[in-house]
Amino acid sequence: MAEAKEKISKKQPRILLSNDDGINAPGLKCLERIARQLSDDVWVVAPETEQSGASHSLTLHHPLRLRKINKRKFAVAGTPTDSVVLAIAEIMKDNLPDLLLSGVNRGANIADDVTYSGTIAAAMEGTVLGIPSIALSQTFGFHESRVVKWDTAAHHAPAIIRKLIKAGWPKDVLININFPDEEASDALPVEITRQGRRDQSLLEMDARLDRRGVPYYWTGFQRVRSNPSIGTDLHAIYAGNISVTPLHLDLTHTHTLRSLRKEFAGR
Repeated sequence: MAEAKEKISKKQPRILLSNDDGINAPGLKCLERIARQLSDDVWVVAPETEQSGASHSLTLHHPLRLRKINKRKFAVAGTPTDSVVLAIAEIMKDNLPDLLLSGVNRGANIADDVTYSGTIAAAMEGTVLGIPSIALSQTFGFHESRVVKWDTAAHHAPAIIRKLIKAGWPKDVLININFPDEEASDALPVEITRQGRRDQSLLEMDARLDRRGVPYYWTGFQRVRSNPSIGTDLHAIYAGNISVTPLHLDLTHTHTLRSLRKEFAGR
């Protein structure tokens, strides 16, 4: 469990920030506030425009454009994965980051969401490239007010990140933190959770016609409050707690692996 801890042993770690909501997103500004409580050496390489739902996609069929905003801040005309790859392979290649933080996403990234999320994907790519990585998301929409409570993430994230660094985690694991739709308070519990599974999430297609009579579609999700298992990220967020979930890059299902090996033995 010491890999991440050893990599982030500096008093002033070099921190790379990215996201999927874009270079001008309020969540990225929140993440900068968080990172600057941990270090003065903070770099930002993020998509030029919103890339929500981009998952772990990589741009291969056209060139990537890079816009330099200042010495340590860059916008990429591409996906979150593109942004992290460019940061590691080009912008910061002579002095690599010790830690990657992705987010703070506008909305939760829990349960099945992690397979769609560009926020998770940026942290995933950082992990693939050997950088200890953490994804952060701020839940909203659980109450009548639709205001995103960025102060909740900003208040709690620095202490949680410090504690994670002290504990350490394996090199093929990324950390997924979700903050509840609650006001910032020292009383908010932190739960170490496993990834849940939404049991009532409906994919919707809104079919429309353009002015020429050609059909087009808007994709959306209808979220229905479920009754998730205790110990899951879903349950923690529904209970108003902070969820911290270690996600493994190895997607192999070991139980099925063993059973199939027995089935195919001798063939």
